[in-house]
Amino acid sequence: MLACGPRVAQAAASERSEKPLLAFGARIAGDDARTRVVLDFDGKPTFSVHYVSNPDRVVIDLPATAFGFSPQELTARGLFKDIRYGAMGEASARLVLTAIRPVKLVMAEVQKNDDHGYRLVLDAEMTTDKAFVEMVRKQVWDTPGDVNAISEAKDDVFTIAIDAGHGGIDAGATGADGKVQEKNITLAFAQALQAKLDGKAGMKAFLTREDDHFLSLSERVTLARQGKADLFISLHADTLREKDIRGATVYTLSDKASDRMAENLAARENLSDQLAGYSLQDGPPEVADILMDLTRRETQAFSISLADRVVSSFEGQVGLINNPRRSAGFQVLRAPDIPSVLLELGFLSNIEDEKLLLDEKWREKVTGLIADAVLQYRGRAMADGG
Repeated sequence: MLACGPRVAQAAASERSEKPLLAFGARIAGDDARTRVVLDFDGKPTFSVHYVSNPDRVVIDLPATAFGFSPQELTARGLFKDIRYGAMGEASARLVLTAIRPVKLVMAEVQKNDDHGYRLVLDAEMTTDKAFVEMVRKQVWDTPGDVNAISEAKDDVFTIAIDAGHGGIDAGATGADGKVQEKNITLAFAQALQAKLDGKAGMKAFLTREDDHFLSLSERVTLARQGKADLFISLHADTLREKDIRGATVYTLSDKASDRMAENLAARENLSDQLAGYSLQDGPPEVADILMDLTRRETQAFSISLADRVVSSFEGQVGLINNPRRSAGFQVLRAPDIPSVLLELGFLSNIEDEKLLLDEKWREKVTGLIADAVLQYRGRAMADGG
């Protein structure tokens, strides 16, 4: 991908006699963690990307451009609270995206449309205040550069993202007496599992949340990707109407649920954002393609491989429900490039399971077995090129 600064763009525009580019279409889709902006052009645009603070903005400089789409096509949503665009003189134009929180572009490139012209695709992700300040400090406005160069080289450490389900205003399930909350159970298990995995040579684990605060489902996935995770494990301890059902279950992603229980559980877990007052903003039809990409076949195969290993490690050691390997459309498992599983440690609706979930010795045993399964998985994944 090529990018240029404003002076280069102006020079390029002045050298040609044809009329300005026409941006004839636009669309935006996203949520509080990721947002995509797409502009359609009748010709191939050059562009440059810059970041500005107070307020946090992403600035896209373009050659002379006539914006021919309806303003409603680019109404601010997702990570952006305001979007403006227009001419910057005779030879250049500008698109300014004002963010609701610090952001960074993880992709910015021009792609050829199948039918007509080109499209500029901008993929934004949430980032930290510190990272945004650093991007502002390091940039050089008039120097050509590649926004994709932001990405760092992958290291040799096998990294696992551990996701403690629920948190903050979203307490999750509760025990029989209403005092035991799922969000506390999952955080305790996540911390114990992190300690076990960090003790394995060549492995490193991090938590999507380290304390009692709310994270949207999309934020959890985004944090895993930003942490360059090779694996994503989401921990839960749900409740069921059938209080006699107990034992652990391992779930992977699928468009069609393996059974009614899996379907109902995924539906409840996917409501987490709405219960906490968050909701996915409506967008054009392609929002499904942007935010809920089907997991690549290779990634899904690795997810299933991990799930099988966790179940095998539990057999004879930890209680499992009937058919412990299940699948459903869990939004938190939808990272397209990270093998992911959701582990139901047990059910708070069952008195015996609740006792075990609160037992520190049982927690140490279970997290040890999970860590062993991950170690076995890592060996197979590295052998297969995963």
